[in-house]
Amino acid sequence: MGYPFVPRFRDRADGGRFLAKHLSAYKGKDALVLGIPRGGVPVAAEVARLLDVELDIIVARKLGAPHSPELAIGAVTANGGRYLNEDMILDLGVSPEYVESVTAEETAEAKRREERFRGDWPKALIKNRVAILVDDGLATGATMRAAVRSVRLHEPAKIVVAAPVGSVEACAALRKEADEVVCPRTPVEFMAVGLYYEDFGQTQDAEVCRILHEHHAARKHPEKA
Repeated sequence: MGYPFVPRFRDRADGGRFLAKHLSAYKGKDALVLGIPRGGVPVAAEVARLLDVELDIIVARKLGAPHSPELAIGAVTANGGRYLNEDMILDLGVSPEYVESVTAEETAEAKRREERFRGDWPKALIKNRVAILVDDGLATGATMRAAVRSVRLHEPAKIVVAAPVGSVEACAALRKEADEVVCPRTPVEFMAVGLYYEDFGQTQDAEVCRILHEHHAARKHPEKA
């Protein structure tokens, strides 16, 4: 069910704290929170902190349409997980050659970003764990759908998609991909994700690296956190 009026979050961290309340069933469990860089990481970090679970990332890249790179015809992840909006590709007359070319380009970029963000710490184990995939919002759900397909390859016990706010359509589509979708605020007339945050400044690479480093340091040395 959608809501006619949706209060805005102060910033992504505020959205993460709000979202964590709706994921309390996983507090202290053998769950893993996977943030989608860059904007999803500040949200995911608060969720992981409040649930007292491990934090990692999954890099998903939008596949832009020819001549309109902001228009997503799909998305990919570093390990080859891919979602294609077949209807849009057909409507726009996008060639198979272009789809394969942009897929290869964005997959390579996803790999580069994942290596940059993760640094020298290893990937978290996903198999047989509850994987909670977090972003700052779900507009079309394209990048999240690619992320779900990527994580599914690692045989998790359960995949939970979570975001503070999202469109009714994106949430409905993701319920066909994930085992559970937690999106507390679903405005009937969904606009851009940024409109539901007072501060929606671009998250920088350095901030993503800092958040991940601080989280891992805190879990390794909880007495200093």
